[in-house]
Amino acid sequence: MTTKIVYFKILSLCTAVSLLSACSGGSGDYYQSPPVYVKDTNAFNILINQYANNIEQIWGSQEILIAGPKDYVQYSDDLQTRVHINFVSGKITVETLSDDPITQLTQAVVTTILMSEPEDIIKQSQSNIDVTKEPFLYQQIVDEAGQPIRWQWRAVHFAQYLIDNQLKIRMSGNKQINYLTLNLVPDHVNERAHKFMPLVQEWAAKYHLDERLILAIMEVESNFNPYAVSRSDALGLMQVQQHTAGRDLYKRWGKHGEPSRTFLLEPRNNINLGSAYLALIRDNYLAGINNPISMRYAIITAYNGGAGSVLMTFSKDRKQAVNIINSLTPEQVYNKLTSSHASQESRKYLIKVNGILTK
Repeated sequence: MTTKIVYFKILSLCTAVSLLSACSGGSGDYYQSPPVYVKDTNAFNILINQYANNIEQIWGSQEILIAGPKDYVQYSDDLQTRVHINFVSGKITVETLSDDPITQLTQAVVTTILMSEPEDIIKQSQSNIDVTKEPFLYQQIVDEAGQPIRWQWRAVHFAQYLIDNQLKIRMSGNKQINYLTLNLVPDHVNERAHKFMPLVQEWAAKYHLDERLILAIMEVESNFNPYAVSRSDALGLMQVQQHTAGRDLYKRWGKHGEPSRTFLLEPRNNINLGSAYLALIRDNYLAGINNPISMRYAIITAYNGGAGSVLMTFSKDRKQAVNIINSLTPEQVYNKLTSSHASQESRKYLIKVNGILTK
C-alpha cells in the first residue's frame, strides 16, 4: 500500500488528549501568540505514534495506515482486520491477516456497508448494527445487481458475492493478506453532499452565507467525510479546530471552554460551527472589505490560514491592509493572495475552493 493513513480509536484518544486542526487558521487576532495547546499536541502525537507502532508490529513497517481528513480507516479483530475508505477515489479496501479470513472479511464488509453516523464509528468493537438508522453509505454502494444496500440481509449477500468472486491474496514480507476491493458509485461525492444539504441550507440562512461556499469548503476540507480527523486537530466535515475556532466561537456565544471532539464530529454541530466561523471572519476579523468578491477570497483564505495572515499579505497595519484591498479589483486581490500569501497551503486552498465555486 502506498497510502500511509490510519484510523485510531477516536473516543479513547480524543478524551485523553488534545488533537490539532483547521478552520485551519486559528484565532482572528492580527498578531497571534504561540498556541497554548502545544503540550497537548505533543501528547497526541505520542499516542498516535504508539498506536502506529502497535499496527507496525502486526502488519509490518510498510503497512501502516492512519486516517486522514479524506480517508477512513477502521481496525477490528485485535488489529488483524481493517477497512480503508478513500473518499476521493471512492475505493474501499477490506483486508485481513486472520487465520479465518472469510469470517473476518464478511463481518468487516457488512459492518462497513451498514455503518451509520460518526457517533457510532467511535465504537471499535463489533457491536450490533443499529438497523433503525439509514446507513451512511446508503446509495453510495450498490450490490452486484446495482441495488443500494439498506438492510443486513442484502449486505451479507453482497459480502458473500464479493468473497466468492473477488477475494484476492497478496504478500507483504512474510505476511499473507486476504483482501477485497469495491468501489463507491461514480457520483459518490454528490451523494454525500446531498445528505448534508438540509444542514447547509439551515446554517447558511442563519449566518447569511452562500450555500455554495459552505459546500465548497466541505469538499476541499473532507470531501464530505463526516469522520474526518487530522493530526492538526481538524475535526469533521468542515475540519473545525477545537482550540481556535471552537474556543473563539464559544467565547463570543458566552459559553465556557471549547466544544468537545465528540460534539464537533456530529455533522449538525460541525456545519453550524464551521459556518459560524465563516461569518465571524466576515463580520469581525475582515470587516471593512467592501467588494463582496474580494471579501469571499479573503474569507476563504482566512478559513485556512487565519485572518491575520490575509491582512498581513497586504500590509502590517490592519487598517491600511483593508484600504489596500478596497483599492484593488477582486482579480488583483485574488492574484495577490494566491501569489504572495505567506502560506503555500493557503494559496493553494483559495485556488481549490474558488475552482469549485466557479465550475
